[in-house]
Amino acid sequence: MIGALLDVLLLILQLYQYVLIAAVIASWLVGFGVINTYNPFARTVLRILHALTEPVLAPIRRVLPSLGGLDLSPLVALLILFFLKRLIIRSF
Repeated sequence: MIGALLDVLLLILQLYQYVLIAAVIASWLVGFGVINTYNPFARTVLRILHALTEPVLAPIRRVLPSLGGLDLSPLVALLILFFLKRLIIRSF
């Protein structure tokens, strides 16, 4: 029973990693003008990605020092997720 719950938790962490990567790529595409933010579908996808990632990234941004236009909070979040996944795998 515990093994199945841990597998589900690992799957959720893996999916969240994909969401973080998608949010980073989407922000780059918006920054370079590839994605038109006036498109309703694109705006909806960007809002969903923002709503899913901001609760995790905002506290990290408050702790990290400002590096100008460079946002390292997704990298830190991915490192934390990697650490959590390894901790779960090695402890059980």
